[in-house]
Amino acid sequence: MPVLERIQSEIETHPIVLFMKGTPQFPMCGFSSRTSQALKAAGATSYHTINVLEDPEVRANLPRFSNWPTFPQLFINGELIGGCDITIELFESGELARMIAEAQKA
Repeated sequence: MPVLERIQSEIETHPIVLFMKGTPQFPMCGFSSRTSQALKAAGATSYHTINVLEDPEVRANLPRFSNWPTFPQLFINGELIGGCDITIELFESGELARMIAEAQKA
């Protein structure tokens, strides 16, 4: 399956998807670590992660797919939310918890 179709499939299959460097247990960059911590603190009981360091094809093509240049990238219900700074802002405002609760209902 072509990489852009794989990315689309991951986003459509899982309500919350985090493309990150490393894993939530072993993040490989501070931004990815902070984003996964914000998801957990906002009530995400489970979410799908893709380690872009283990999939160079996704790492090279996701910025083109999403029109977002950096990692991590958070998608909720198929929509790009953004990277670390936006996720943290949404967490601090309480909006991230609402978005996660809605996504986890489905």
